[in-house]
Amino acid sequence: MRILVTGGAGFLGSHLIGRLLAEGHEVVCHDNLLTGRIANVAKHLANPVFTFVKHDVIATIRVEGPLDEIYNLACPASPLKYELDPIHTFETSVLGAENMLELARLKDARILQASTSEVYGDPETSPQVEDYRGLVNTFGPRACYDEGKRAAEMLFYEYGIHRGIETRIARIFNTYGPRMAPDDGRVVSTFIVQALTGQPLTIFGAGDQTRSFCYVDDLVDGLIRLMRAPEGTKAPVNLGNPGEFTIKELAQLVLEKTGSSSELSYRELPQDDPHQRRPDISRARNLLGWQPTVPLLEGLDRTIDYFREELDTGSLPMWMDA
Repeated sequence: MRILVTGGAGFLGSHLIGRLLAEGHEVVCHDNLLTGRIANVAKHLANPVFTFVKHDVIATIRVEGPLDEIYNLACPASPLKYELDPIHTFETSVLGAENMLELARLKDARILQASTSEVYGDPETSPQVEDYRGLVNTFGPRACYDEGKRAAEMLFYEYGIHRGIETRIARIFNTYGPRMAPDDGRVVSTFIVQALTGQPLTIFGAGDQTRSFCYVDDLVDGLIRLMRAPEGTKAPVNLGNPGEFTIKELAQLVLEKTGSSSELSYRELPQDDPHQRRPDISRARNLLGWQPTVPLLEGLDRTIDYFREELDTGSLPMWMDA
């Protein structure tokens, strides 16, 4: 197939592209490189069935030739990044989704939206099921991302119902692994970099808030399975690891695995930071035959090895200064 991946030079997108190319598909990668990095896809640039285009999904898009599938992954995914320009973040989710949907209609392509567990806001129930409508503060600092993704889901739903597009919606829970940007503010990469460089591990609040961490290879497998699910699969599907850990537990694991003597540094909890985040993946199990296979302890080892190598080769400091 010929497949377009927006946000393809990002952490998740680059892993997805690697998997699609390994399956023998032709891949077109679009990324504006605001948070993505060309280094993430550099090894594919000489591949004749891979094309990189620097493009912002907010702008109208033209793609020559046929397309069979579109993965719309374009959007900053960490508060530290998406709060830098909230309006652009919202437009990326909404205008970007509409542009990609129109392209899917033009090309008669199936399209998948990378949505997020953030659509549940600071949930009142756990685990979160897809039918839960969420508790989102529309005037908070995270609203640009949360509400943008919710609006994008609406567009995917309506295009699927009224314009005959084969749409898919993945609600992605915390994903981690190699190629995470060390400065993007997400907790796994932040803790590992702080531990490896001897800095205090920054914990917001008391550290009793929980997250469920899904290794990137598992998540990519879930995305592909959802894209290839039978026609008519329009309901959103949670993709994540239901294993639940407190932030303080994660910090202790990182310290143990890195052998770091870094201390814990506590700071005030940011506004609207979710207290509990855990997916119910019953729909993914039943519909896709999918569930995570990489436990957190194993995934952390792989991710720590990646950052340690970046540090040893001198790549990490340059990356962080960029």
